[in-house]
Amino acid sequence: MNNHNLLLFLQSFIRKPKEIGSIWPSSSFLARKMVQQVAWEEVGAIAELGSGTGVITREIKLYVSKKATVFLFEKDRKMRGSLQREFPTDLCNLDAVHLLKAMSRNDIRRLDCVMSGLPFFNFSVELRERLLNQVIDSLKPGGCFIAFQYSLQMKKHLSRFFHIERIHYVPLNLPPAFVYVCKKPS
Repeated sequence: MNNHNLLLFLQSFIRKPKEIGSIWPSSSFLARKMVQQVAWEEVGAIAELGSGTGVITREIKLYVSKKATVFLFEKDRKMRGSLQREFPTDLCNLDAVHLLKAMSRNDIRRLDCVMSGLPFFNFSVELRERLLNQVIDSLKPGGCFIAFQYSLQMKKHLSRFFHIERIHYVPLNLPPAFVYVCKKPS
């Protein structure tokens, strides 16, 4: 991570800590653990929610087909601008609660995968429900939802929407994280 991205992240955390969720960006260990869970040959459309400084996005770009549609969602204006400059072929969007609208604008009916770094537990119950409904409605049957969280507090909530296949613990992250590997019921 370069110093510019680190400074951008810290500034965003200071402005809106509940939306950012961590004082430090995701580690490459966490990003790799997330992308290792995906059957990339089946991915024609993917969304990343809470793209931040692009740590996970860079890993996605190593695996995703050049023909695939990639949606990035980041509320922070400065981080979103940085993402748009670094990933000009991806579709950068402001707010993940408008995932389905973004897909519709780009003639995408279903996503194969959604990855998330959003701190769901920090959000109101209403916002959490809206976001998870957007994710479940956007995914194809059997599509994967891969999300990292800093605790297991979302396990019960996520199990209402998805089949949780496994949860990986990633100690080499600040703070340590859990990667939820979920599937939309067929």
